[in-house]
Amino acid sequence: MNYDVFNGDADGLCALVQLRQAEPRDAVLVTGVKRDIELLGQVRATPGDQVTVLDVSLDKNRNDLERVLAEGASVFYCDHHFAGEIPRNPQLHTLINPAADVCTSLLVNNYLQGAYRAWAVVGTFGDNLRDSAHRIARPLALAEADLQQLENLGIYINYNGYGSRLEDLHFTPEALYRLISPFSDPFAFMQEGAEHFERLETGYHEDMTAAGKLAPEYRDSATAVYLLPEAAWARRVSGVFGNDLANAEPERAHAVVTGKTDGNFLVSVRAPLANKTGADVLCRQFPSGGGRAAAAGINDLPADELPVFIDRFAAFYG
Repeated sequence: MNYDVFNGDADGLCALVQLRQAEPRDAVLVTGVKRDIELLGQVRATPGDQVTVLDVSLDKNRNDLERVLAEGASVFYCDHHFAGEIPRNPQLHTLINPAADVCTSLLVNNYLQGAYRAWAVVGTFGDNLRDSAHRIARPLALAEADLQQLENLGIYINYNGYGSRLEDLHFTPEALYRLISPFSDPFAFMQEGAEHFERLETGYHEDMTAAGKLAPEYRDSATAVYLLPEAAWARRVSGVFGNDLANAEPERAHAVVTGKTDGNFLVSVRAPLANKTGADVLCRQFPSGGGRAAAAGINDLPADELPVFIDRFAAFYG
């Protein structure tokens, strides 16, 4: 049996679309909301299985990766998050680069020598790596309007992955992958799957309009913290709202803190675009934190630790 394990955001989806366009394979899909990253725990491998893992931290899946390898599977692991020490095993092939201007879709694009470059551009835009997306898009020689379409699609797919549970999303990541994966070209998806694209687009703009009415909970010369309510729209928009804030003020670090049903908080941190470092280091100071240098988060911040987080955030980037 084969397994395709991937993050439910734009980067994870677009990385897998590229791979399966190049290397078609029937596989069990293992994914979830963007913050559901300990995905290898769902894989029960047998000797000879092939497991592909995309856009989830090796460090967060280390024990299950070692178990899957011990069960006799071969693993291809491609990611751009903090990995820690990479196991040495002849059945493990890794393509990992945690540089701040790299994402998994970009790594897969390089691996496939640009075979499905337009999908890589979508995924890279979705991960808010605009400079990298423009760079890898150059060989496509697209008109500005077409490039903007790819950026919009990346943002909308990424937006769809956020939420505390699958019920928050317009499409489950598995369902959205199945909708986009038959298309070797994202423009064909936007045309032939127009109703799905429009559903994402409408939802995105409605939720961003609601978020745009909020004033910051905390703001100083270097940072800003926004507090979103416990609501499905807020959970959906938390990550892309942070990206939007980062793009609007590239010298400032931003944190978007979203209420959860149990009273705790979900946190999205964006390092300043002018200095894309440290978000992962900051978030890993909290038990459920992780991510990458430019963008990271905390899955479950206890309510009484919110002042602690704000103080550390302001000090870290101050």
